[in-house]
Amino acid sequence: MSYCAKPLTLQPQLHSRTSSSSFQSHVGGVTVTTSTLSLRPSPSLVFTHSLHFQPQIKRASTTIRCASALTPQLKSTLDTVIASNKIVVFMKGTKDFPQCGFSNTVVQILKSLKVSFETVNVLENDMLRQGLKEYSSWPTFPQVYIEGEFFGGCDITVEAYKNGELQELLEKAMLS
Repeated sequence: MSYCAKPLTLQPQLHSRTSSSSFQSHVGGVTVTTSTLSLRPSPSLVFTHSLHFQPQIKRASTTIRCASALTPQLKSTLDTVIASNKIVVFMKGTKDFPQCGFSNTVVQILKSLKVSFETVNVLENDMLRQGLKEYSSWPTFPQVYIEGEFFGGCDITVEAYKNGELQELLEKAMLS
């Protein structure tokens, strides 16, 4: 099991409450059901007294490590979506309604080149968004995949567009 780089520290009460939920995500025609467990933290205070009965406050804390968001089911779904489409952009919003300037830039570049591409809105599912960062080893969005390979984000796409590399790569992709 992998862990987050920075542990999350909470101050739960002695009798902390928990809640759980499950949700389904639909990506590329595949349904993934995910269950979550969340703590509702609130500060717990432990009072101690000195000989003069002056209260001193000490905070109790618990460290929780978060597991990998890239589950085997999500990895399989991402593999399928990426392999099934010549060009896929995982982005904030959709190609018809980008919700981020960087995502919009990539969409405008691809539209100007008149290539067919699919988009997946990472804002619809936090597990997808976090898992995709692990899948690609790339921390930001959009993420562009061409012929099953991670190409890059907005900056790389813009640079490749300016120097003509993107057009060449997309022409080859469309012919294969």
